[in-house]
Amino acid sequence: MEKPIYINDASVVAAVKSFYDAQQQTYFEQSNGSWISRICSQNTVLLDTLISENKNFQHLDRSVQLALLCSRSLKRVDKRTAVNIGSSRGATALWEKNYDRFRESGTAPTTSSPLTTLGNISSWVAQDLSLQGTAFSHSITCATASHSILNAIAWLQSGMTQSMIAGGSEAPLTDFTISQMKALRIYSRENDTIPCKALDVDKNHNSMILGEAAALFLLSLKSEKSLAKIVGYGSAIEQLNSATSVTESGESLQESMRQAIKDHKSEEIDVIITHAPGTIKGDLAEYRAIKAVFGKKHPHLCNNKWQLGHTLGASSALNLAMAIEMLQTETIFKVPFLKESFLNPRNEQRVPQRILINATGFGGNAVSLLVEK
Repeated sequence: MEKPIYINDASVVAAVKSFYDAQQQTYFEQSNGSWISRICSQNTVLLDTLISENKNFQHLDRSVQLALLCSRSLKRVDKRTAVNIGSSRGATALWEKNYDRFRESGTAPTTSSPLTTLGNISSWVAQDLSLQGTAFSHSITCATASHSILNAIAWLQSGMTQSMIAGGSEAPLTDFTISQMKALRIYSRENDTIPCKALDVDKNHNSMILGEAAALFLLSLKSEKSLAKIVGYGSAIEQLNSATSVTESGESLQESMRQAIKDHKSEEIDVIITHAPGTIKGDLAEYRAIKAVFGKKHPHLCNNKWQLGHTLGASSALNLAMAIEMLQTETIFKVPFLKESFLNPRNEQRVPQRILINATGFGGNAVSLLVEK
């Protein structure tokens, strides 16, 4: 990258308030016989208060409500700030509710069309913050939030905007969405204390669990007491071989990682926050891709889906938030059920300076972002 992109603020609404405080813990509960991860009680109280303030908010999908709550914590937002908040599923709960009414009565609510468009997330945030910059949303499955960062990089470097709110929001905890994941035979049926074995390449069962979350970042070419900076990026698409589009060697991830670190030596990368959704094929493909790029002495590996589940289009935004906390606290977060020799084959105790973040999703797409203190 010719110029770094500064992360001047960050906001997270998830099952945890702080990744640093959440180390060694999981945040799952059972709902209708399935594991899920909801936003924490503090965020629930704040969300309820937000919804009660504005009667229009009561009719919005939860994915939009999460983004609204998340965006209100961002500081130093200029009136001309652009907005690009992505989501894999978008207004799925509201869409399903409206369709149920249609099946029963043959009619749809007046607001069913405008309030179930994917653009709701960014447009409502822009309205709520009284912004005048461009607002748009997009979806590219589970790498959506990272693609939002790529959009921000392009807009900022082209001069089309001076600052942008970018990230992802997802509220996929509906019976139908969970049923779709179970139909793929990737949902967790574990009954132990760690039901999601994300990043465990030796597991015998798929263990993905869905979670809800929103994570947003204020990005700019100018540093305003920035939290971190983006110094590299890469993206790629691999040929489809299956419905879930994962090659055994993780070809798209190999390419995206090589692009992201092209200006650095491999030993200069301290940590990789993996996408690793908790599936057998997905986790193993990413691990093989990492070894193909970095060799056996790869950077320290970590992951948060074993704690918070897979938040689909918001998942890589949570990874970026986690990376920022690691840089700020000078701490590499652990995965307690995996051996240190697997996570840290260099056998080094480093203060993290550069962290690589991976994301991949259905359709064979992958994105890697390199962030630096």
